[in-house]
Amino acid sequence: MDIQTLNMTVVWLIVLVVLVVIELATMGLTTVWFAGGALVATLASLLRLPVTLQVILFLVVSGLLLFFTRPLAVKYFNKDRVRTNAESLVGRQAIVISEIDNLQGIGQVNVGGMEWSARSKSDDVPLPVGAVVIVLAIDGVKLIVEEKKDL
Repeated sequence: MDIQTLNMTVVWLIVLVVLVVIELATMGLTTVWFAGGALVATLASLLRLPVTLQVILFLVVSGLLLFFTRPLAVKYFNKDRVRTNAESLVGRQAIVISEIDNLQGIGQVNVGGMEWSARSKSDDVPLPVGAVVIVLAIDGVKLIVEEKKDL
């Protein structure tokens, strides 16, 4: 093994270790894809491939891993994530405590003991006090709701 091959192998191993340490410290699925690219580049350096080809392999493998596996990993690693704060209100039922009328810009609902300003999904349908609604979305500090339909 010549000195240039040894040097590039050491460089790629250092890059690999640094990327893995960053990933372990953050657990944010940010550098693991590039660690895969660094691993392939390390193997390429051991095979005495030119440095330019090692860099190209690093970039291509990292890009392919990022493009093809990241969406799946994010989906499966975040499936047990607990929604917090306002995000957790989407899909919940609420009770109208002050008539919701989009044209007048008024309305409030009670969700889980908290009062929120609310607007109806539909501008032409006011919702009366006591109506049961479903939270569809959050727009700024207002909940976007629609009346719950009985099945």
